[in-house]
Amino acid sequence: MIDLRLLRENRGDVERKLKKRKEDINLENILKLDDERRRLIKEVELLRRERKLISKGPEAREKGKELKFRIQEIEKNLKDVEEKLKRELLNIPNIPSDYVPDEMKIVKVEGEIKEYDFKVLPHWEIGKILNIFDFERASKISGPRFPLLKGYGVRMEIALLNFFLEENRKSGYKEIITPYLVKEETMFGTGQLPKFEVELYKCERDNLYLIPTAEVTLGNLLRNEILEEDELPIKIQSFSPCFRREAGSYGKETKGLIRNHQFHKVELFKFTKPEESDEKFLSLVEDAEKLLKKLELPYRVVELPADELAFSSGRTFDLEVWMPGEKRWLEVSSCSNCYDFQARRTNTRLRRKDGKIEFVHTINGSGLALGRTMAAILENYQNEDGTVRVPEVLKKYMDCDIIKREG
Repeated sequence: MIDLRLLRENRGDVERKLKKRKEDINLENILKLDDERRRLIKEVELLRRERKLISKGPEAREKGKELKFRIQEIEKNLKDVEEKLKRELLNIPNIPSDYVPDEMKIVKVEGEIKEYDFKVLPHWEIGKILNIFDFERASKISGPRFPLLKGYGVRMEIALLNFFLEENRKSGYKEIITPYLVKEETMFGTGQLPKFEVELYKCERDNLYLIPTAEVTLGNLLRNEILEEDELPIKIQSFSPCFRREAGSYGKETKGLIRNHQFHKVELFKFTKPEESDEKFLSLVEDAEKLLKKLELPYRVVELPADELAFSSGRTFDLEVWMPGEKRWLEVSSCSNCYDFQARRTNTRLRRKDGKIEFVHTINGSGLALGRTMAAILENYQNEDGTVRVPEVLKKYMDCDIIKREG
């Protein structure tokens, strides 16, 4: 949620930055509602003051009743205006940071893009040869775009999970497993609602939503709490399934383990002091990069322009792995600095040593998406005979060097 005071004091700058998102955003209506809210608050305060000053006696009692009725009417109007203002504010995306480029910027490219002397295959064909995927049976059970892993596919998924958790722990992230079903207000807190309801899976009977990412639960973890300055930064990681309807996404980019309705991911999350958030954001990106370096996968880091930022993000770096079987870069992690945007929605604050209260900043990123990372390993480590070499850092978790067909 954007800061109303910032909007009032720097309207031109806020409008300029939001226009870069290329969305139709009506700030005028928000300011008018805020003017009306302020007017009604002032009117109520004046009437309450007047009511307190009334002397005793029959006429005074009648006057008091009249003022009480007027106050109740204005408070009702004030509540309606505040609800309208809140709805308007909840639909306004985060303000892009000054760092955000006008076009996608390639920050760096790391690792060797190998040349193969045989026909390289996409990961879904490799998985079929090795008998580690079964999308046909998954579709029979749940419909299209759900994964079913078996044998070495399961072993690699668990190996990646253990590797990610262990390495992230070394980088200072404490593990936490959160609920996978959440209340409506939780989805509002991190910005999934109201804008992206069509993308979410909802359990109507219980009015609960399946999480699309652990960012949702981690971001709401300290809702309505005040942290002491010395407690920050807080670094946590969470493993979770992720459920996304991905409405309207079809074609080649949805094949295999890409854009499934259900997948697993390790999420990195930080609560930081405002003055440290840019520094802590870049260090989170580096933490996610470490995983790709140790897996020896060729990757690049790209900074997204404003019109590609997620709703809650003020700045985003994507980590993309080279997929030789598909001849394209594939995002395996998206790291975002949300600044105080989510904290305003969840009312998560910090108390300075001088007693001043302000909102914390929140930072999140995948560390990493398991299915997409597995797809990248299958394509980059494939052999001509259809087998796949196991990355060195995963051998101790998988207890093998080569993945061969089973069954």
